[in-house]
Amino acid sequence: MAARSCLHLLIVLAVAVAGGLLQAARGQPDSNGFISIDCGLSGKAGYVDNATKLSYSPDAAFTDAGTNNNISAEYLSPANSRIFDNVRSFPAGAAPRSCYTLRSLVPGLKYLVRASFMYGNYDGLRRPPVFDLYAGVNFWRTVNITDAAASITAEAIIVVPEDSMQVCLLNTGAGTPFISSLDLRPLKNSLYPQANATQGLVMVSRVNFGPTDTFIRYPDDPRDRGWRPWIDTMRYVEVSTTKTVQNVEKDLFEAPSAVMQTAITPRNASDSIELYWTADPSAAAGDPPPGYIAIMHFSELQLVQGNAVRAFNISLNDQWLDIGMTPDYLYADASFNTVPFRGSSRYNLTFRATANSTLPPIINALEIFSVIPTTNVPTDGKDVSGITAIKKQYQVKQNWMGDPCVPKTLAWDWLTCSYAISSPPTITGVNLSYNLLTGSIPKALSQLSSLTVLYDNNPDLCINDTCPSPNGKPKLAIYISVPVVAVTVILVLVLFCLLRRKTKGSANNTINPHNEPTSHSHGSGSYGHGSMQFENRRFTYKDLQMITNNFEQVLGKGGFGYVYYGILEEGTQVAVKLRSQSSNQGVKEFLTEAQILTRIHHKNLVSMIGYCKDGEYMALVYEYMSEGTLEEHIAGRDHNKRNLTWTERLRIALESAQGLEYLHKGCSPPVVHRDVKATNILLNTNLEAKIADFGLSKAFNRDSDTHVSTSILVGTPGYIDPEYHATMMPTTKSDVYGFGVVLLELVTGKSPILRTPEPISLIHWAQQRMQCGNIEGVVDARMHGVYDVNSVWKVAEIGLMCTAQASAHRPMMTDVVAKLQECQDLEHGRAGSVAEPSIDHVSKTNTIFEIDRLERIPLPTMSSGPSAR
Repeated sequence: MAARSCLHLLIVLAVAVAGGLLQAARGQPDSNGFISIDCGLSGKAGYVDNATKLSYSPDAAFTDAGTNNNISAEYLSPANSRIFDNVRSFPAGAAPRSCYTLRSLVPGLKYLVRASFMYGNYDGLRRPPVFDLYAGVNFWRTVNITDAAASITAEAIIVVPEDSMQVCLLNTGAGTPFISSLDLRPLKNSLYPQANATQGLVMVSRVNFGPTDTFIRYPDDPRDRGWRPWIDTMRYVEVSTTKTVQNVEKDLFEAPSAVMQTAITPRNASDSIELYWTADPSAAAGDPPPGYIAIMHFSELQLVQGNAVRAFNISLNDQWLDIGMTPDYLYADASFNTVPFRGSSRYNLTFRATANSTLPPIINALEIFSVIPTTNVPTDGKDVSGITAIKKQYQVKQNWMGDPCVPKTLAWDWLTCSYAISSPPTITGVNLSYNLLTGSIPKALSQLSSLTVLYDNNPDLCINDTCPSPNGKPKLAIYISVPVVAVTVILVLVLFCLLRRKTKGSANNTINPHNEPTSHSHGSGSYGHGSMQFENRRFTYKDLQMITNNFEQVLGKGGFGYVYYGILEEGTQVAVKLRSQSSNQGVKEFLTEAQILTRIHHKNLVSMIGYCKDGEYMALVYEYMSEGTLEEHIAGRDHNKRNLTWTERLRIALESAQGLEYLHKGCSPPVVHRDVKATNILLNTNLEAKIADFGLSKAFNRDSDTHVSTSILVGTPGYIDPEYHATMMPTTKSDVYGFGVVLLELVTGKSPILRTPEPISLIHWAQQRMQCGNIEGVVDARMHGVYDVNSVWKVAEIGLMCTAQASAHRPMMTDVVAKLQECQDLEHGRAGSVAEPSIDHVSKTNTIFEIDRLERIPLPTMSSGPSAR
């Protein structure tokens, strides 16, 4: 009976393994959601890796480019993983970009993607190459092979926006790209919060301190991260335990117990631990310096008894990061930064015991990541499906690899793409001229919903498959299923073999800027086409009179003119901004604001419902924001409005930051608001915040990624970036500066420029008090002390970081959003707690002393936190 049970178990295991291999061979994730590819493996059969027991499959199901190659026999070694025995290479003459497509993913989920390379002189040339690697449509890193016997691993943590992603190798002219293996591992979205929709993490190093010969991967790490062992036995000794090290609740990194069970400590108890890494020297001239994220993992592995104390401070390049770190016994803990470190060629981490510590410092593990932007948006998914079907039908390979439209420099031949600000690129033209294609165009062409131009100049083209040909075979036949309005145009194209253009839109919803042609050329600072397409409702001046009851109720006044209250016929409340004839903001500002709000949409940007361009009258119609401006609430001028609580202020800060982050990162090209202030943050009935007033906004020059060209200084005193004032070159960091002033207003309840006893900026006023640790002297007394002091302190510090004199020292809005989210978590913890949590079960990643708060190099010397009370 026992033998029969064992046989049954073996059969079940065999079926499971075979099922995993079959699934992998079809290009599907396994039961863990893992995709594991041995690149260049011939045939259709996969195998199970001896060390990890993971199923690896050949790569034929993931790419249709390149050739399989075995490495030279002299580089074969039993010590190497089997994945390095062969490679897939992508020789010159093919598309400059060659890609793998990973399917059946979860849109919006965070993934770890890993590519491995070992040259092994597979081509017999003894010339290791250099090439670029892309994660989807965003640059990942440069792969520089210098040793034929060495393996290189490129690993990134990114949020995947679609249900598939591509990993692409780009030939840069320095040798033939190749790859040995490709892995994809799903992560929980709560892990590695520094990776988000606009920013990815590229692994620089992941070290397990203590052991000398144990490389930890799956299954010891369920996420299949690779932890490299390291110890300098001359300076450090290993500390270890066989007991399980637990992760705390809501752990942000979930370092595996096998890693946390070992640590290092100085051999000489009075010494410190000193570690370092160097900045990537390969950054191109003019690129911003690389930013780095450090995640330091700690756990006490010895039961500290009696009066013994293990406490240590952490510094980076002599700047304090964490003060009084005391790891918890057998619980994983971490210190980390969310704002990337920048500006140094070498980064020195020092762990030094505090004065009252009786034990030396320890560290269990360390992860270092560089930061990459992931703001490039892939082509519309339906368009990709349609054009991919056409590619498959005709087996097109030349330069039809990767995303069809992005990056622009690698867009597919024969395609014309449209690049909108607030939506993914779309395919608007397909050129089939003299392409020698045969057979019918697939019905998938109808998926290209934005297609308006079909180039079709083949003189022998027939409209059905009965047309004769010299060799008796039918000519190219075209069967196209498209919207009805396009059928006539395309039939004309096919019948007469001429180029025709179908233009969408009508004169009723088009406004042409004064003295500007209606061509579709792009200019500096423009938003899309020269002729502005308004999808919103168009009102006449009489409509506005009726909506506003002849402009009865004034809501406010700005440089553009008065804003009036109105109600649409269906009962929707609106705000009507009517341009005054004496306004110093003219047609240009009107067109700018209308154009921006037509093309960009975000829950934290005020929505435009419609517009009026009726002779000399111009107006914009917005959603109604019943609670007015943030400035009114801060100043307390309306005595009918109660004072904002700290929870409300913090939410307003976060929502406003998200609106600005979208302008800077979610729009392509990015948009600089240029007048960020409390008056331009509006609140609705639920006190939800939205950025308003885009009349002064500018898009980046498409040929520049640093600043906006301008000759006129705009903005509001107290909010104007001093660097912009000096150079006349506003950047996204100019918006960051203005937003920093808003944060200080929210904390203090004071205006940007204080008038008594002498004029002083709010920035300097707050700095003077915070240097002394006097947070109570900074916070708005109208909040009556109902707030988490650490949350308030941290927001004030963010405000000061945002208002650093040099823009290079200010964070990006993405970093500000992440920091404010942490502040909100602190405040929610205060509001929702009924008792202090036990220290044994709280990670210091949730304390005010984490290193992301104290990375403030450009600020004056300040205390390490709020003064004790």
